Amino acid sequence: MSDTGELELREIVLHSHRLAYRQAGDEGPVLVLIHGITSDSSTWRRVMPHLARRFQVIAPDLIGHGGSAKPKGDYSLGAHASVVRDLLVALGHERASFVGHSLGGGIAMQLSYQFPERCERLVLVDSGGLGRDVSLLLRAATLPGSELVLPLLAATRLLDAGRIAGGLLGRLGLRAGTDIEEIARGHATLADAETRSAFLHTLRSVVEPGGQRVNAANRLYLTEQLPLLLLWGERDSLIPVEHGRETHALLPASRLEVFAESGHFPQLDEPESFIHVLGDFIDSTEPAALDAEAWRELLMAG
Repeated sequence: MSDTGELELREIVLHSHRLAYRQAGDEGPVLVLIHGITSDSSTWRRVMPHLARRFQVIAPDLIGHGGSAKPKGDYSLGAHASVVRDLLVALGHERASFVGHSLGGGIAMQLSYQFPERCERLVLVDSGGLGRDVSLLLRAATLPGSELVLPLLAATRLLDAGRIAGGLLGRLGLRAGTDIEEIARGHATLADAETRSAFLHTLRSVVEPGGQRVNAANRLYLTEQLPLLLLWGERDSLIPVEHGRETHALLPASRLEVFAESGHFPQLDEPESFIHVLGDFIDSTEPAALDAEAWRELLMAG
C-alpha cells in the first residue's frame, strides 16, 4: 500500500492558528478523514492515496496534533468539529462524508449534530463516544499528576515498539502489533510540553478515570436519515467492538462491518478491506440532504 509521504502536508491559517492537512483527489464525492487522539493525518497513510483515485479526500491534523498549532484554548469535541467544518468551507466544499477514527468518530458525530446540513454520510471507525468502556491506559492518563509522568514515558525508549511488546502497554491490555506501535508512536510526541497539554485537555474532555464521559446514545436517533457505517476491528484493545454492535442494534438501518484481523486501527491492519468497504458504502448510499425543517422534525420526534 502507498504511503502519505507522497501527499504534501499543507497549511492554512484559521482563527489565527496554523492548521495542517493533506489533500488528494480531483473529483468524486468529498471525504473528510478525522484521526484519533495523539495521531495525525498519517494514520490514513495506507488508504488515502487509493481513496483519492475516486474521491476528493481531506485529512486534517487536528488542532493540538501533528503539524497543527497547539494553542491554549478549547479542545472539546465541539471545538474540533467547528475547526473541521471551517477547513471544509475554506477549501471550497459545502458538504462531505465524514470518516472519524476513535476520538475522530466522536468529532464526526458532533459535527453531524452541530452542522447536519454539511454531512452527507457518517463513518465511525472504532469510534469513541458510544459506550463507557475504554482502555486502562487512557483512563490512567486522566488521573491527577499524569502530566508529570507522561514526559518521563515519552522521553525514554520504553515506547520503542520493538521493546514494548509484552511490556508496559501489553500489561495494560493493548494488543501486540499495530495497536501498541501506533500508541507508542503517539505517546512519543508527548515529550513536547505544548503537545502534552493539548493531549490532556482533549482526553479529559471525553474520558475520566471511570471510562468515557461522553456518550452519544441519547442523540443517535438524529442519524436515522443519515447513511451510517460502523467499522470496527474485532481485536480492538482500546475501545471494544461491542460498542459497535450495540450501536448497530439501536440503529438497524446502519451498516456494521467487523474486521476479524484488525485491532484499533483497521485502516492500517486491513487497508484493502477498509478501502473496499468504504467505497462500497458510498456507492450504495445516497447522500443525506437535511434542511432546517427536516432537522426540526427529527428533534421533535426524538
